[in-house]
Amino acid sequence: MTTNLHAQTDEQTLAANVEKLRIAMVAADQTALDELTSSSLAYVHSTGRLESKQEFIANLLNGKSDFVSIDLTDHAITMNGDVAIVRHKLAAQTNDGGRPGSAKIGVMQVWQKQQGSWKLIGRQAFKL
Repeated sequence: MTTNLHAQTDEQTLAANVEKLRIAMVAADQTALDELTSSSLAYVHSTGRLESKQEFIANLLNGKSDFVSIDLTDHAITMNGDVAIVRHKLAAQTNDGGRPGSAKIGVMQVWQKQQGSWKLIGRQAFKL
């Protein structure tokens, strides 16, 4: 029973971190983005563009990637020890580089528990 409770708590904590990441991306909150992502982050856009953690955060801060809003639906979390896969659909209003736009994509995130905290280590987006 304790193991099941622990897994449930991990899943709830992870779901909360996914939401914190969504909010941090819209707000371009450097501190939160840094806390939620691993130093070895591989962030892949639906276009295939790969960014490191530093590039991902810098592009949100400088407006190259600018999320006006992000809505996540159809969540699925698969836990496997200290690694989890999160899948969802993302609908966003963007203003990348000052150009208004929108995105409707699928996303797969890979999270790992590092020193007691869930960190995003990989993200792959794909066109729906």
